[in-house]
Amino acid sequence: MFGIKEIDANELAEWMKNGESFRLVDVRSAQEVQQGMIEGGEFVPMHLIPLKAAEFSSDEKVVFYCRSGARSGQVCAFLQQQGVNNVYNLSHGILGWASAGYSLARPESLQVAG
Repeated sequence: MFGIKEIDANELAEWMKNGESFRLVDVRSAQEVQQGMIEGGEFVPMHLIPLKAAEFSSDEKVVFYCRSGARSGQVCAFLQQQGVNNVYNLSHGILGWASAGYSLARPESLQVAG
C-alpha cells in the first residue's frame, strides 16, 4: 500500500527479541481473535479505531495486524490521515506470522484495550 510503513513477520519477531518499544494491536473481530493472537497484542477491533484514534500518538511505534494485512493497512492509512505517523502494518497479517513459523497465543479474555 502506498505510503504505509510495512513490517514483515521476521522484522516483528526481531523487534520483540531485541526489546524494541512498540504497541502491537490486533484489529480483527472477536471471533477471529479467539482462534489465537500474537503474544503481547492488544485487542482493538477495527470498527473502534476511529473512536480510539486519540489513544494513538506519533510518540510511540504501533504495529497493527489483522488476518491478511488488508484491514490493518486501512487502519494505518486512517491514522496517518489523523496525523499519527509512527504506525506500521504487519504485511500478510497473522497468516504471514503463522506461515513464517511463529506461534500464536490464546487470548486470556477478549477485553478491548484502552
